[in-house]
Amino acid sequence: MLRRLVQGETPPTQAMSIVERLAGSPYANPLVRTAGPDASARKTLDLALGLAETMFRYGAGALEVETAIIAVTAAFGLDSIEVDITNQSVLLNYSPKDQTPITVMRVVRSWTNNYAGLGLVHQLVTDIIDGGVSRAEASNRLNEIMHRPKPFPRWAVTFSTGAFAAAIVGFIGGGPLASLVAFVSTFLVSLLQRVLGRWRVPDFFTTAASGFLVTALAMLFWSMDVPISPGIVVAGGILLLLPTGRLVSAVQDAINGFPVTASGRFLSAFLTFGALVAGIAVALVVGALLGVPRLDVTQVEGSQYPFAVTLVLLAVALGTICVVEQSPMNLVLPTVLTGLAGFLVFQLSELVGVGPRLTPAVAAIFIGMLARMIALRMGAPQLIVAVPAVLFLFPGLSIFRAMYGLSIGSDDITVGAVGIFNALTIILAIAGGVVFGDNLARPLTRNLSGNDRRNRRR
Repeated sequence: MLRRLVQGETPPTQAMSIVERLAGSPYANPLVRTAGPDASARKTLDLALGLAETMFRYGAGALEVETAIIAVTAAFGLDSIEVDITNQSVLLNYSPKDQTPITVMRVVRSWTNNYAGLGLVHQLVTDIIDGGVSRAEASNRLNEIMHRPKPFPRWAVTFSTGAFAAAIVGFIGGGPLASLVAFVSTFLVSLLQRVLGRWRVPDFFTTAASGFLVTALAMLFWSMDVPISPGIVVAGGILLLLPTGRLVSAVQDAINGFPVTASGRFLSAFLTFGALVAGIAVALVVGALLGVPRLDVTQVEGSQYPFAVTLVLLAVALGTICVVEQSPMNLVLPTVLTGLAGFLVFQLSELVGVGPRLTPAVAAIFIGMLARMIALRMGAPQLIVAVPAVLFLFPGLSIFRAMYGLSIGSDDITVGAVGIFNALTIILAIAGGVVFGDNLARPLTRNLSGNDRRNRRR
């Protein structure tokens, strides 16, 4: 007994199987073929790369892409697989014993909002690891997913951007006129982004132009003595421009051990944030040069409507953001209910006195937990429900106030710098809260996918 107490840890006798990487993921315990690897291993690798590319393009995190690749290749009998994911590239190496190794790589160069497609790919991977889909059928289904039209047409997305801004402005304290101005400005921003996209303008300048347009229109109506609060209008208009999904994915990748991918996504997200801040700053400086009256950005306003109307406005905002993100039809209502539940937790945390910085993080943790349970129950990844449901927590008004302090008047520079730091802290806390909630809910959803697979086989 004394010898066992003082001796060192026994080293492992063999390397850990890569399938162990699936523990805790929605693709755990895949049905692995026992007849050995397929003779056409290259076709299996191409299928796995196609799945990974599609998932990356639709906004999935690196861990979900890696686990999907491991699960699919294991389900088709390839057990000597190594996966390397770096930012936007996926590399697979298949090196069985006494055979020539095969290495293939795919680079993802385009991105799009299509959470419905991401949900379909998730369901395809689930069906593959259940053992009921052949490789040829899986390839056909993946090709159909890639060419399937998005659930909502372009005009509905454009209208929903304006409706989201109008609803969120009313939610954070604006009146009917402020909501109308936010609708018009965000509608015009959507059209501007479409034109700049056709001209192949980089995203940095497109985001900067969008932030400039939202702020300039708010300042214009303010100078015409329209009874609105420009800060609230800008806050509602820039929420859709914030890189919410990329920030959540970046934090998730950093926590799950993908530093290169996380660094690339953080850089992309902060460049987008910097472009948005630059557009707001330029519009504020131009407005000051043109003689726009000085704003009172220190006043904190709440919703002007009763609590029931505030909940309705938030529900409208959550529903329209689902349309913008092209979420599946059957997940729109669960996403709205998840966001409303998170808002109630937010209100409760404020009453308890958690603090202005931790309150959004607490609500984000709750939303992350609830989103994982709901999404896996309905056959979709957690990101599809969590990202739209958490958007209302982001401090758009704080960003505008900070940029006003940095751009107008030397007396407010320190306050503006502190405001930007606080806004970034809250944003990262929200993104980290969503990931933390996802991990907290793993023990509650450990057997969920397995039960579903047993029901389908039965």
